[in-house]
Amino acid sequence: MEIDTINWEILQCLQENARLSNAEIGRKVGLSSPAVAERIKKMEDYGVLKGYVANVSYTEAGYQLKAIITLRAFMGRLKPFLTKVSEFKEVTNCYRITGNENIIMEVVLRDQIHLQEFIDRLITYGEVKTHIILSNLIENNPITNDA
Repeated sequence: MEIDTINWEILQCLQENARLSNAEIGRKVGLSSPAVAERIKKMEDYGVLKGYVANVSYTEAGYQLKAIITLRAFMGRLKPFLTKVSEFKEVTNCYRITGNENIIMEVVLRDQIHLQEFIDRLITYGEVKTHIILSNLIENNPITNDA
């Protein structure tokens, strides 16, 4: 699908606030509400728009820690991990990557004890490195046609 300038403007609006009405988006991009709805539906059908999510504060939801954890899988343990990782409710994002490590995960944890318990579950799959996130410098930065 070709993403034209107006579609990029619509995507920008939705990335800033996915709860905007089609009429509000239309006023910003110079289209009618039905025209915006049609473009959004087309972008959904083509998979450009994958869904809409709520941005939840992990601290306000009761978690004290956010961390990046990498895993360098032991021989023969990567496939079992790939099967199991979806069951780990602490994991908010998980990527299979190139380089020395195989996996990088973003996790939220109640406290240090929870972190220790989570690491104990991971170490059966490989070497684990943990990086505690101190603050977010950029979060959910919009994708633009300038990138």
